[in-house]
Amino acid sequence: MELSIRARLRAGDQETYGELFDEHADAVYGYALRTLGDWAAAEDVVSLTFLEAWRLRASLDEEGGTVRPWLFGIATNVLRNTARAGRRHRTAMARLPAREAVPDFTEELVARLDDGARLDAVRRALERLRRGEREVFRLCVWVGLDYAATAAALGVPVGTVRSRLSRARGRLRVLAEQELQESQESRGGREPGGGSGQVREGRVVAARSMQGDIR
Repeated sequence: MELSIRARLRAGDQETYGELFDEHADAVYGYALRTLGDWAAAEDVVSLTFLEAWRLRASLDEEGGTVRPWLFGIATNVLRNTARAGRRHRTAMARLPAREAVPDFTEELVARLDDGARLDAVRRALERLRRGEREVFRLCVWVGLDYAATAAALGVPVGTVRSRLSRARGRLRVLAEQELQESQESRGGREPGGGSGQVREGRVVAARSMQGDIR
């Protein structure tokens, strides 16, 4: 009798593990990119998620359907750790003297930076939600898991997923608009600059998509 994908993963079958990566790596990357707003950090999350999946393969139940909830539960834990490390890094960087910004005034870059500002506003708004609400929103809306799969990924009841998602949707759009307005006011009408000046196209797509998700 042919072993299930769960049994093959538990047994350490490398070909099955490769299939798991091929099927889900892009979805994990999209989840991480929308959460972090940084394509390089998102790529690191993908690597760490699948390394953890290999390390934790024995924890996967042999019985059950798709392994997607299990995998995104691991990705969520990796993102929690990444967020903590990012906060420590930002705290350290805040102690350094600020670099002078050199703005690029081409129309294309200004448009991309505007989308980047919207992405940052949504990400900051998400951070103002409770962690459970953030994670449910990301898994249900961004990843597309249903209530049961999200509950399995996070280890909570389905009813908890429903209530957290309802609260998150109710607050997020208002908070995102507040964040964007505050950001624009703090710039005082100046041309956007700062950072490295490099904006990856995928970040623009993510910004537009995130605005639609909140509605």
